[in-house]
Order: sequence, then C-alpha cells, then structure tokens
Amino acid sequence: MGKTWTHTDTLAVPPTGPLPTDRPAPPGTTPATVPAGGTRHLLRHLAEMALAMVAGMLLLGPLWDAAGVTLGLAGPLGRPEVAALVMATDMTIGMTVWMRYRAHRWLAVGEMAAAMYVPFLLLFAPMWAGLLDADAMLLGGHLLMVPAMVLVAVRHRHETPVAVRRHPAVVALAHRWPTGLALLMGLDLVFDPKVLSPWTMLVLPGGYLVIGLARGTLRGPGVLTTQLLGLVGWVALTLIAVTAGGRTAAWLVAFGWLAHAGWDLVHHRSGRVVPRGYAEWCGVLDAVVGVAVILAILTNG
Repeated sequence: MGKTWTHTDTLAVPPTGPLPTDRPAPPGTTPATVPAGGTRHLLRHLAEMALAMVAGMLLLGPLWDAAGVTLGLAGPLGRPEVAALVMATDMTIGMTVWMRYRAHRWLAVGEMAAAMYVPFLLLFAPMWAGLLDADAMLLGGHLLMVPAMVLVAVRHRHETPVAVRRHPAVVALAHRWPTGLALLMGLDLVFDPKVLSPWTMLVLPGGYLVIGLARGTLRGPGVLTTQLLGLVGWVALTLIAVTAGGRTAAWLVAFGWLAHAGWDLVHHRSGRVVPRGYAEWCGVLDAVVGVAVILAILTNG
C-alpha cells in the first residue's frame, strides 16, 4: 500500500496555515493549506467545478454514444428529455469527483447534484406543453443551473472542512488537471484526425491578449510588444495558408498550432501574462491539435 496523508479543503474559508494531519506528509511534500479570501475563494471553487463538469461531459459523452450504438439505444438517448438528464449526469459525476477531492461534505455534493438536475426537470413540463422547444429547454436548463450552483456554494461556504485521505499519485494527477482537460478536449481529434481551417489559428494569440488585458499583465517592459508581434506572426501565417491552399496550407496549420505550443511552454516557464494553468492547458491542446493535423495530412495523402 502506498503512503497516504490527510488533506482538507472546502468552499469555507477557515484560518490559513497548515492543517492538522494524522501522519506526516511523504518526503518532498508539505502539508496542505486552505487559502483565505472570501469572494475570490468562492469564485475559484465555482470555476473549478465548472471545469470538472466540462471534463465529465467530454469523458463520458463518447461512452454514451458508443453504448447507444452498441445496445441499440440511439433513439431513446436522442430524446431531448433523456439527453438533458444524461448531460446532467455527466456533469454531476465530474463535479462529484472534484468536490470530494476538494473535501466537500456529501450534503454539499448532493445539493450541487440537485442543481444539475432540477433546472432541466422544471422545464420539461413547459416543453411538453409546447411552450418551449428542445433547444430552449436545454439552454434554459443551463442558464438556471448557474444561480442554483451559486446558491449551493454560498450556503455551504462556512462549513467546517472535512478530512480526506488520498494517495500521492492522486494528488499528483490532480495538480496536472489542465493537461487532463486538454487531452479530453482533443480526444475527438485523436480518433478522427482532420485538417482545421487556417482561420482557426487566429484564436491562438487572442487568448493571451484578452487574458493579459483582463489581468493587467501586459504592462511590463516589452510584454505588450511581444504579444502584438505574436499576433502579427500568426495573422501572417494564416493569410499565407489561406492564399496557398491545399496541402501547403495544411502543413502551415499544423506548424502554427505546434509553434503556439512552444509559445505556451515559454510562458508557462516564465509565468508571465497568463496563469500557468492556462499556459499548460493551452500548450497540451495546441500540441494535440498540431499532431492530429499532421496525422490527417499523412492519412489522407
């Protein structure tokens, strides 16, 4: 059996500092702490749960599709009510795993799960009555889900933390969540490689400029200039690819995405402009996309 240790974290904001553990942390590690900060801490946890919900949909969605084809359930699973409940289930599973990792109590987890299902259930009757179509029901359910999640989070923000014992390997994997999320998002391209449009490369430098502007991290010496030069570079590459067309354009698209993975690596090491988590996520996703484009080129000849 591997070593385990106790870690506590929750939506609550207890005093900062090392938390009591029932045994010392493994060599090379330090006892976990719970960060302080009311609203900011609350928003961080809501964002983490939202990402966990997305991860649940990305991971479990293909399994539902495969099960539908294999078991002949594609028709029933395609009904809007069933599709909504399946989506709520995927989000709930992802959210539950992360909330338990973050040491939330089962009561909070159960109420957050209800926040996934109840908005959809409330809109079934208006849809059956013809007042809403399927798309409006799905959109409305997602919109109602946001305030429901916030209400649950606020309700439990002062709870006493609970202890959770976990293996060091689980902690290490959780720290690499941006990589895991990126791999999940690129899973479809891995199994079904395709050449993306050259215009998709325009999103690559945009994220850094938007995030840097929002965080106020573009003010350092040469930072804004570097980001603008990157923007010019990828815009030029996009225009050259669009003009060239064909196989040349495909190779330029692959190069553009892989080059941005290198850009992410540099920013991840420096910690400038964007959070390291974003740089890690973006770098892995860019690398997956670039490799998928190359595979599509080689496969399609």
